[in-house]
Amino acid sequence: MDAPEWWRNAVTYQIYPRSFADGSGDGVGDLPGVTARLPYLRDLGVDAIWLSPFYTSPQRDHGYDVADYRDIDPLFGTLADADELVERAHEHGLKLIVDLVPNHTSEEHVWFQAALAAGPGSPERARYLFRDSVDDNPPNNWKSVFGGPAWTQVPDGQWYLHLFDSSQPDLDWRNPEVGDMFVDVLRFWLDRGVDGFRVDVAHGLFKVETLRDQVRAEAEEPVRGASAGESMVELTEVDEPMWDQPEVHEVYRRWHEVLAKYEGDRMMVAEAWTQTPESMARYVRPDEFSQAFNFAWLLAPWSAQAFSDVITGTLAAVEPVDASPTWVLSNHDVVRHTTRYGGGAAGLARAKAATLTMLALPGSAYVYQGEELGLEQVEVEPEFRQDPLWVRTGEPGRDGCRVPIPWSGTAAPYGFGPGTGQPWIPQPDDWAELTVEAESADPDSTLSFYRAALAARRTFATTAGDDIELLDLGDDVLAFRRGPVTVVLNCGAEPVALPSGEVLMASGPVDTELPADTAVWLT
Repeated sequence: MDAPEWWRNAVTYQIYPRSFADGSGDGVGDLPGVTARLPYLRDLGVDAIWLSPFYTSPQRDHGYDVADYRDIDPLFGTLADADELVERAHEHGLKLIVDLVPNHTSEEHVWFQAALAAGPGSPERARYLFRDSVDDNPPNNWKSVFGGPAWTQVPDGQWYLHLFDSSQPDLDWRNPEVGDMFVDVLRFWLDRGVDGFRVDVAHGLFKVETLRDQVRAEAEEPVRGASAGESMVELTEVDEPMWDQPEVHEVYRRWHEVLAKYEGDRMMVAEAWTQTPESMARYVRPDEFSQAFNFAWLLAPWSAQAFSDVITGTLAAVEPVDASPTWVLSNHDVVRHTTRYGGGAAGLARAKAATLTMLALPGSAYVYQGEELGLEQVEVEPEFRQDPLWVRTGEPGRDGCRVPIPWSGTAAPYGFGPGTGQPWIPQPDDWAELTVEAESADPDSTLSFYRAALAARRTFATTAGDDIELLDLGDDVLAFRRGPVTVVLNCGAEPVALPSGEVLMASGPVDTELPADTAVWLT
């Protein structure tokens, strides 16, 4: 029997390059910094790393505004540095996934500059969504994910669509030139040895061809159909003519065929903020994506019933298409889950318990840099905020989860790089006990917990099967059995009796009872 594809049970560690490790000393993380820290990731026990964008970019949205998909921004290094990173990652037994941003380019991309110069009706403008005014107004009522109108007018009177920042014009995926260009980009990076792609705004790309108005109640803000940091709301059934259109699936069928021609189980994972588990499952049919992020787990409140509903809904959705479920609690776009669960000691206890529960579920898990240290969301002072969400709306934005992580020492920059000053976003003064160095020396630290949990997970992740049996241990308790492992999570306020079995792993001290805000694996 053939072994399952590597990604089906992998734990992938997300790296936000500018905030992970600085090799040059300029206060910004870079590719050489990542390469130097690969032994740490190997010893942590993850299977793969995913890097947020490092391409040539004016950095208006920290790399998600791409000016050249086939080169490295000098801020992060060179193509030679990227090749070195891929080679060294593989030497350490780590797969490497890179971010791809197909919904929009930077305004500095050569295509958009040509579109501005060529004028209305030109083939150059046809690569983007330029439209004329409607009664001296924008072409429709769509709003940007980052706040304000989704249209910007150029001097000749036409408007261009940008579902994100005005520096990120949306491509017109009905133009075949766009699809051909991205196939070339896929091949460029596959030829360099990357193992897969995380596809940004995978549910975007195609819009309703008429670009009609979005139907919404008076004064109602449109649902944010993609990541928007601290302003993110739970998705509900609404009219979304700009998201999740059926034509998008033909793109991914084509991409699937490209990846299938390369050796080594190359994969794609979709960032697809869809409205239901069923619509998410369409992205992971056998001839499309390998995986899609399961944001329902991230969005769930601290509740045994909520977690149970997410588990059953997710498994029911992916089962008909034989897809691998994914689980994630934090990323570069949302408030860190230690803070979401209340912060402080209680928030950390819940974060560890939720993580342990997640790691026991069938499928793969994604871990965001710094969560293994128990980092909380940082309150970034206004003068240091750089997120376009802050610039456009005055909302705090996502900078608080992107503060560079601490490696060593007792003061900033905590070994982040060879420099001596604060990095690009200042680090808090109270992080000395949260450095990798400090936590590595403490057997009771969050880092030690993650290392132990990931090691224990390896003993059953690929052999326990994909079926789970939910157990009824009370309203405030989530419990399930997967193969030889029984998982119990106490979301209530009082201790609960534990089923029989030996403790394989626990998120906190346990004896015959499971304390509140604690999870355990039993065998």
